[in-house]
Amino acid sequence: MFKKTQHILLVLIAIFLVVEVQAQNQKLGYYESDFVLSKIPEYAGIEQQLKILSDGWKKDISDLEQEILALNQDFQAKEILYSEEIKEEKLQEINSKKNELEVYTAQKFGPNGEFFRKQKELLEPIQRQVFAAVRAVAQRNGYDFIFDRSGDVYMVYARGEWNINDQVLDELGIETEQ
Repeated sequence: MFKKTQHILLVLIAIFLVVEVQAQNQKLGYYESDFVLSKIPEYAGIEQQLKILSDGWKKDISDLEQEILALNQDFQAKEILYSEEIKEEKLQEINSKKNELEVYTAQKFGPNGEFFRKQKELLEPIQRQVFAAVRAVAQRNGYDFIFDRSGDVYMVYARGEWNINDQVLDELGIETEQ
């Protein structure tokens, strides 16, 4: 029994050492997609287009909110003068406007809203270019893993020598300041 335990232990140690040696030979890199995108000339134009669309829709939403506020204030000021039937009509009108606001907001800014569809339509070609550039840099330089520090992936520490932002920009044909 003791020899069998020793044998299993030796096998586990050998496996651990092989995995440890292999992990040490991996080459990691990172880039910051926000930084890279900010250097692409077309990106600023797309951001501007999206801002114009968004601002227009936000104004429409604000106008509807003001309209609902005015209806509410008018109702509260005159509520005691209304018959039950008129009260019900006014409340339905207010609720109808609130529903209109919810529907409009969802249509424009909801998960499947117009803003996100337009954003995807405009940004997807640029994102594909960036991913292709990252892939080319990674393959050319023998990286095993590349991380994007701009999004959900968070690194507590990364040595600057592994930052490949400039190489990705070079791959995209964008000159960088040295």
